[in-house]
Amino acid sequence: MAVTKQQKVEILADLTAKFKEAKSIGFATSDTLTVAEFGDLRNSLREVDATYTLAKKTLMKIALKDALGIDVDLSDLPGQIGAVCSNDDAMAGLGKVNDLVKKPKGAKITWALSIFEGELKNLEETKAIAGMPSRDTLLGRLVGSMQSPLSGLARFFDAAAKELETQGKETVGTLEGEAKAEQAPAAEDSKEEAKVEEKAPEASTEAPAEEKTEEKAA
Repeated sequence: MAVTKQQKVEILADLTAKFKEAKSIGFATSDTLTVAEFGDLRNSLREVDATYTLAKKTLMKIALKDALGIDVDLSDLPGQIGAVCSNDDAMAGLGKVNDLVKKPKGAKITWALSIFEGELKNLEETKAIAGMPSRDTLLGRLVGSMQSPLSGLARFFDAAAKELETQGKETVGTLEGEAKAEQAPAAEDSKEEAKVEEKAPEASTEAPAEEKTEEKAA
């Protein structure tokens, strides 16, 4: 069924709006995708605020020029081209499509090129970018790394609680009290020694009384 002039205008306007809003745009060939697979892909992209749009290459070329000022010839790309637009996370939409690209059952969808951070990327650059983790994936890894030391600390306290229970103690303060009690006798002994030293008479520097009497008689 031929596309009317009015339909082309509407498609061009839709593409231009999508390209303006997108944080990244990936172009892929998808000739062998079934209707069911294409529907599943669109649903998964919708979950991450991304879209996959099929259109004629000439319309995509015009939309890219109007929206981003990027002039790229898509006519040399093989097969039907779809545009993956990621609106929230620049990596999310590319990652969803890349999961399909990496499936081992044959290349039902393959990358062609992309526009990332306002620049046109070739096939190899697009593959590398699409394989990078999304923001949510990175945040998940960060949370996991932060939880690891917390889990270790929780295990430490759990082991300490079991040790207290084994020894029949209720709190850590009980153990501290026992430690202070053991140190108390030693402290008392030190105080007694100090008192004895204070009471001891100082040695007299004067001569004995007998010696003084002898000195007078002489």
